[in-house]
Amino acid sequence: MSGHSKFANIKHKKEKNDAAKGKIFTKLGRELAVAVKEGGGADPANNSRLRDVIAKAKANNMPNDTIERNIKKAAGEGSADHYEQITYEGYGPNGTAIIVKTLTDNKNRTASNVRNAFTKGSGNVGTPGCVSFMFDEKGQIIVAKEDCDMDADELMMMVLDFGAEDFVEEEESFEILTAPADFSDVRLKMEEAGIVMAAAEVTMIPQTWVELTNETDIKNIQKTLDLLEEDDDVQDVYHNWDE
Repeated sequence: MSGHSKFANIKHKKEKNDAAKGKIFTKLGRELAVAVKEGGGADPANNSRLRDVIAKAKANNMPNDTIERNIKKAAGEGSADHYEQITYEGYGPNGTAIIVKTLTDNKNRTASNVRNAFTKGSGNVGTPGCVSFMFDEKGQIIVAKEDCDMDADELMMMVLDFGAEDFVEEEESFEILTAPADFSDVRLKMEEAGIVMAAAEVTMIPQTWVELTNETDIKNIQKTLDLLEEDDDVQDVYHNWDE
């Protein structure tokens, strides 16, 4: 995984997010709503999915009262919010693979916006499954070295004992990978052990990376990614462009 520092991306994203907190909180609010409705209620003690989204919200500096308000709203009688999860797959410049996960209350609007983002970057939306086979779904937990007093071997032995699959040391951080089904349990055990996590989520990790050298290709894929990130319906974007 060297050369693809997730921690560097997190720091870059957090800087960008500071200027767009409202948009990030809107997306997290949708995730909280879906977690309450589909994960088993408003009590995080009995809803591991909600517990994981709350941790993600806190990592993005969402205030506790905002988190609570979103949970209460989703759990309220007659809550009208109903979001459908739809995944789009497609190609960017030079065969780069892009996966877009959305939560939407209007399928037509979302489909149109996603298609537009691909088209404006000279890419195209493909059929379901056209690129997802190029990715592995994994639970991914990032621990910044500056937040961790343990040495690499000690942390590695601890998280492997918790059920993690793999442990990677990078320049500024440690990356812990789990099977998707084990992610919630490993994250909770790390939280209980007092380990500060910079990020923790189930993600799609590319098996291979595509390098772009043409300036136009780089501008085009950046245009697509920027348009997707700006869309409130888009929750996550995964790609194999070697930035």
